[in-house]
Amino acid sequence: MVNTPEQPLGERGHLPESLQILAEYLELSLDGATSVVMMRHGSDVCTVYVGDPAGLPEDLKKQGAISARLANEMLELTHSGANQMEIDGQAYRFVRSFTQVGDSAAVVFSTT
Repeated sequence: MVNTPEQPLGERGHLPESLQILAEYLELSLDGATSVVMMRHGSDVCTVYVGDPAGLPEDLKKQGAISARLANEMLELTHSGANQMEIDGQAYRFVRSFTQVGDSAAVVFSTT
């Protein structure tokens, strides 16, 4: 299943902050041919990394942190498997999956 909004996100009025942030991280992953990896290390914050989630956990590069609220909204606006959406005029195609990195569960956004 592919997420294809009727109109591009950002042209309907309000673009959710979570999708703006996701687009920024997807751009980083495209630059390095890597994935965006999100891990919740507490109840309020998710840490965001770029890298290969199948590699060594210490090889992931920390990019920042976002609130759990924004991370949850990202998950609500995307779905497992293939996603395709336009955010602020830019088309993004990515696969959202889940994995284990070390002892932590992780959400992975891999560009296609």
